[in-house]
Amino acid sequence: MENQKYNDIKKAGIAGILGNIFLLVIKALVGFISHSQSMIADSMNSASDILASFMTFIGNKISSEPKDNDHNFGHGKAEYLFSLFISITMILLSLKLLLDSISSLINKSHFEFSWFLVIVCILTIITKFLLYIYTKSMFKKHNSILLKSNYKDHKNDCIVTTFTLISILFSLIGIYWIDGLVGIGISIWILITGFGIFFESYNVLMDVSLDEQTKETIMNLAKEHDDIKNCYNLYSTPVGYKYFVIFTIAVDGQMSTYESHKLANHLEKDVEALEKIDKAVVHVHPVNLD
Repeated sequence: MENQKYNDIKKAGIAGILGNIFLLVIKALVGFISHSQSMIADSMNSASDILASFMTFIGNKISSEPKDNDHNFGHGKAEYLFSLFISITMILLSLKLLLDSISSLINKSHFEFSWFLVIVCILTIITKFLLYIYTKSMFKKHNSILLKSNYKDHKNDCIVTTFTLISILFSLIGIYWIDGLVGIGISIWILITGFGIFFESYNVLMDVSLDEQTKETIMNLAKEHDDIKNCYNLYSTPVGYKYFVIFTIAVDGQMSTYESHKLANHLEKDVEALEKIDKAVVHVHPVNLD
């Protein structure tokens, strides 16, 4: 399963790199020739997408490395580390594009309309939509934040380029200010997306705890065993896209050590069967029921 996940994310990363290189070249050529600020902004967005896909490729390779003596819980957090890099790149790029677009709007910059601009937009929307469908299907299969970052980026690009196309078509009737406005909108969109990925990655790297719903599910699994009198002190830490959890169960002090640990082992297996759990450790606390 892990090998399949690694291979699927690798394929998604390569597909993103190749698709975005193609889009970057045609967008940059047509954008700079026509002086369209929205198309230039769109081409820079493709440049950041290439970096994001490359980081997906590298992050996936590192995170797929097995556990070792120096990394007892594996290398899963590499996914979130590289997602953090992707988000910072997106934020810095969006700020640069925002300043350029505001300058274009203030200076009332015009661009030369070309049907090539329209063709490039249509090609971009089709390419990005196909990448979005493919990457999202891989995300649903493996629940990887690297894939999540990429499929959201592909979806955003479809919407962004649609607005770029609208601004270009408005130039046919002499309305050029929409080009700068769309450039600003694209910049803000990239900025918001970047911050969203940043905080999601940051929370995991800072060991955010398991969500309340999954905690409640674990507690309910413990309650299914009549011999477990109480369940408490549940602690968790992210291990890649899954969690390591440790908690305590209270059992009758008259129960034998063998039976109590057999019960704990059974509960551990139940908890580890949950989608979000990588490893569970159950501590047994004998209590006096008299």
